[in-house]
Amino acid sequence: MDEEAKLNPNADSNTNSVSDVAEVAPPSPPSSSESAEGKVKEEEEEEEEAGDLVEQLVALVDEINAVSDFRNAYRRQFCNLSRRIRLLAPMLEEAKEGPRPLPEASCSALRRLREALSDSRELLRLGGSSKIVLVLEREKIMKSFQDITARLEQALGGISFDELDISDEVIEQIELVHAQFKRAKEQCDPFDGDLFNDLMSVYNSSTSANVDPDILRRLSEKLQLVTVSDLNQESLILHEMASDGDPGAVVEKMSMLLKRIKDFVQTQVPEMGTPASTTELSEKDNLTSPIVPDDFRCPISLDLMKDPVIVATGQTYERGYIERWLEAGHDTCPKTQQKLPNKSLTPNYVLRSLIAQWCEANGMEPPKRTAQHCNAPASCTAAEHSKVVELLQKLSSQNLEDQREAAGMLRQLAKRSAENRACIGDAGAVPILVSLLSTTDVSTQEHVVTALLNLSIYEENKARIITSGAVPGIVHVLKRGSMEARENSAATLFSLSLVDENKITIGASGAIPALVLLLSNGSQRGKKDAATALFNLCIYQGNKGKAVRAGLVPILLGLLTETASGMMDEALAILAILSSHHEGKAAISSAAALPILVGVIRNGSARNKENAAAVLVHLCNGEQQQQHLAEAQEQGIVTLLKELAESGTDRGKRKAIQLLERMNRFLMQQSQAQAQAEAQARAEAQSQAEVMALANAHAQTQAQSLLEAQSQAEMQVEQSLLSTSSHLSDR
Repeated sequence: MDEEAKLNPNADSNTNSVSDVAEVAPPSPPSSSESAEGKVKEEEEEEEEAGDLVEQLVALVDEINAVSDFRNAYRRQFCNLSRRIRLLAPMLEEAKEGPRPLPEASCSALRRLREALSDSRELLRLGGSSKIVLVLEREKIMKSFQDITARLEQALGGISFDELDISDEVIEQIELVHAQFKRAKEQCDPFDGDLFNDLMSVYNSSTSANVDPDILRRLSEKLQLVTVSDLNQESLILHEMASDGDPGAVVEKMSMLLKRIKDFVQTQVPEMGTPASTTELSEKDNLTSPIVPDDFRCPISLDLMKDPVIVATGQTYERGYIERWLEAGHDTCPKTQQKLPNKSLTPNYVLRSLIAQWCEANGMEPPKRTAQHCNAPASCTAAEHSKVVELLQKLSSQNLEDQREAAGMLRQLAKRSAENRACIGDAGAVPILVSLLSTTDVSTQEHVVTALLNLSIYEENKARIITSGAVPGIVHVLKRGSMEARENSAATLFSLSLVDENKITIGASGAIPALVLLLSNGSQRGKKDAATALFNLCIYQGNKGKAVRAGLVPILLGLLTETASGMMDEALAILAILSSHHEGKAAISSAAALPILVGVIRNGSARNKENAAAVLVHLCNGEQQQQHLAEAQEQGIVTLLKELAESGTDRGKRKAIQLLERMNRFLMQQSQAQAQAEAQARAEAQSQAEVMALANAHAQTQAQSLLEAQSQAEMQVEQSLLSTSSHLSDR
């Protein structure tokens, strides 16, 4: 590698009157076959509904995660809500792999969560709206926060983790989030009342002269409107509000309020401690800077115009701001809200001349126009840009030697600096490089995939590579390229997978089996690159099952037993991720991994002990819990876990404590079972003794009876003999 609008579910539109119900004829009873088919169909619909629900929840969390601009008076509340919702993602990813169909109670809880998340998304999107409007709407905003917090807390409280088959680690996280929502519901964050009062004071003021400068200072600081960029952004948002149908008079008054803050900022730059850019404010601006006439200001940015242009309605704007407005899809004039018959822009030379004269008369440097066209990107010089363009021309030729040479040069240029990577990407190199991934020339292919690797280090190039459809080509090289090309393909996939949404794209491309194969039979560097890419991809729950089915688990366990491989750290880290997936846990269990993991806890590094314990936490849970705990006890793990709980990493200590708690419960259950068995054995022995005693007593009674009968018989014989003897004597 060369370089590393809210929903209201309360309305019930299905309520019928008694007369309405009476007029509906009851349906004929279905036949048995129709009933069976209906049941199957119902179950399929329930399964589909559960899957759709979870997918919708995942999409909502992703959308919420993408909302991040919270520079306003509610920043703390917005950030807390967004952070807590993002923490729900692991649960939803695991729920996607959970059992189907779900019970109705779980589906109902998920539907409530979906409605609450949908409203949360709309509320969080307000974080990027006008800071001024948000303060003026404080009661409505705070009520929305309280309502959504309560609904999220209630929805989470109704979710059954067992029915969704959520892992213990994720349950701990969700329980923490639930507790935070519950606490937030009970404790409302206070709002800055002084900020609202200051804003209303300026809002209701008739002229700028009546406004206290200290109030303007506080507003500027608390609203974070301290730079020209901040003020321009707020101005754009206010104009978009007018475009979206908000009352023009209200927006106009808010724009006037913003203008007063902006005038204060621009004349108080040294005191505010936020100097403006020399392209926005003249270096001669100071406390005595003159107030710019309104006719010289752009209605959008409220700045002094440098390149004024006229739109079809006759209004004049700064070229850059009106172009941005039109590029955003607006087809109206920002100031008048009239529909533009066309989007042509005409330079206002007269106004530009008047602005220049006014600047000279007030001792200010006239504003310089921003260049409209520039062949070379800002990231590199014109000469460098020219060199890149020349290389791209050679790369696009049909000459194999030219292609190979140009690809090699671009590879080296992209390796040297971030500026080069930006320059090459801006010049349009990525699509051309991607088209050459399937080349049969080994050297060219190696250069191309390595150039893409080096370019991917620059964040903007990651998006360019993905949108150009590069992933299938990179996977092709990963499967069939030379060892160097395979190594750098794996490294490229790792670099691209640093962006979360790319994990899904790469996982769906067939890359995972190819990475598993490289991990199995690649060079040492290839194995390292494959392992890091697989680790990152398997962070996404949907990729874990693919990795397991590709045969990753046995390979990882083999690396654990091969001390010379030097891959123990990577193998254990990946196993720890896979063990949280039901397929991964089953594969690790069937591979008889427990003795290996206990050995790592006995002799491994602190980090490896931590990951081995994390795997065991998942193994010693569920259907085979008793079996694995018994086996771990036989391996002498209890002493090892006690040591880890005392001297391991923080995560290692937590895992060791979890395992010890489960082991203690297991040993207690074993002890109780043994005590019950012993008590049962004693009871059986005592019962047998009692039976024997009764049998002996019965035998003794029978013997006594026999003796008595024998004695009586003997007496009868004697009496008979005596009688006979007497008779004979009488004779």
